[in-house]
Amino acid sequence: MGNNTNYSKIIAGTMTWGSWGKQFSTEEMVVFMEQCLALGITTFDHADIYGDYGTEAAFGKAFKASTLDRSKVQFISKCGIQMTSGRENDVKHYQYDKDYIISSTEACLKKLNTEYLDMLLLHRPSPLLQPEEVAEAILSLKDSGKIKKFGVSNFTPSQIGLLESEITVSANQIEFSLTQNDVMENGTLDDCMLHKRMTMCWSPLGSYFRAHSAKSERIALVLKTLMEKYNASESQLLLAWLLKHPASVFPVVGTTNFERLSESVAAVEINLELQDWFLLLEASQGKEVA
Repeated sequence: MGNNTNYSKIIAGTMTWGSWGKQFSTEEMVVFMEQCLALGITTFDHADIYGDYGTEAAFGKAFKASTLDRSKVQFISKCGIQMTSGRENDVKHYQYDKDYIISSTEACLKKLNTEYLDMLLLHRPSPLLQPEEVAEAILSLKDSGKIKKFGVSNFTPSQIGLLESEITVSANQIEFSLTQNDVMENGTLDDCMLHKRMTMCWSPLGSYFRAHSAKSERIALVLKTLMEKYNASESQLLLAWLLKHPASVFPVVGTTNFERLSESVAAVEINLELQDWFLLLEASQGKEVA
């Protein structure tokens, strides 16, 4: 399905850079983008909906003002979700007709101040998705040089299989973490490995820092012993757990804090021992493996 070596192993997620979070000024965004580059993070993950359809334009303005070399960075974006905030829709829905996919991508390029996307993803599966319609749009975008690769986000293996009756799917961006790891059991990661799809994961730290639960307490007890053993933080070990999976996961890290981003990059160097990986899995599931 193609070579993923040009993408940075840690991907910078931009969802909270704008009005949905940090509300970076143009100058602050330029600084953070250049900090990403200094850490070796060259891949930036977007979606048209972020910031009520406003964050891509803010990023594009900062990109234009920055020193980033477009040939040395990668832009990923997603389309297909129609929200009731930021647009005049009566109901939240998904839209994947040919004209909409093409016009969404062209709008994205204009906002990001770029001539092409390295990867375009369909953001969520739609029950009304027609693979022929999607394929026509993607082939048109590829032929015109507006996208290099095509993938999906949050799709099941069967939904990807339906699409692949018409068009090659190079990536799947999914929810995957120590606290949310259903994709290891439902065939999603198997599908990525089998078909050599680029496997990106959003919310890679899961609910560990957000929700107090019996699960998080069990994980915390194991992490406490491993932090000393590996001289690593909790978040680094949570990332290291993901990175050990043979699907060769690319975590999409959404922090807007330079120190935490730096920690994330360092996590790539941690190689969890086999039994430590299973200790964490056992803590997450609340039982030993069968």
